[in-house]
Amino acid sequence: MTDATILLVEDEQNIASLVELYLKNDGYTVEHVGDGLSALAAAERLKPSLVILDVMLPGMDGLEVCRRLRATSKIPIIMLTARDGEVDRVLGLELGADDYVTKPFSPRELVARVKAVLRRAEPGDASPEDDERLALGPVRIDAARREVLVGELPVELTAREFELLEYLMRNERLVVSRQALLDDVWGYDAFAETNTVDVFISNLRRKLEEGGEPRVLHTIRGAGYVLRAA
Repeated sequence: MTDATILLVEDEQNIASLVELYLKNDGYTVEHVGDGLSALAAAERLKPSLVILDVMLPGMDGLEVCRRLRATSKIPIIMLTARDGEVDRVLGLELGADDYVTKPFSPRELVARVKAVLRRAEPGDASPEDDERLALGPVRIDAARREVLVGELPVELTAREFELLEYLMRNERLVVSRQALLDDVWGYDAFAETNTVDVFISNLRRKLEEGGEPRVLHTIRGAGYVLRAA
């Protein structure tokens, strides 16, 4: 997806200039702003394909920007956080961010993350597997339309949450390890030392419970996670 527009929200000009250079060299259109209020205005005006959002911003911080964006949109969001900012990373994921990158980071790695998140967000052409409407108890997903229902109630998921649920449903009743999810859903093992998977599982479980199904996603201590009807 080289015609995508990326909104880059970063107040450190040297970092912003480097990231913008790499993204533009890869074919992306980039708009850069340096504070939270400008980010919200730019997101409303541009309707970008993805937002790269620093946590530490003047005025309104990136976590609040993420919360406000996610309240009205499923736009993919990649958070930029300090290396020691684990609390910020967890909060960002809980607020609906699709991914995060810790500073200092490689611009090439960030571009790779952008590509991966955009691929997950694209509807794409439906394959025979995508045509399946998967169901487990009252939970149903339409892979081609990227829709989730619990009973008759729609459940709004981020792109990453949808991929996680779809993967677990395709492996129904199998215990899937944390590392397997990192490898097969995220596509890399860079976060093996973090609780990223745990946060996404918690968010997904909460959303399914809000839809009326409290016992479908289970944690198997020391082994991983399993999706099964009660």
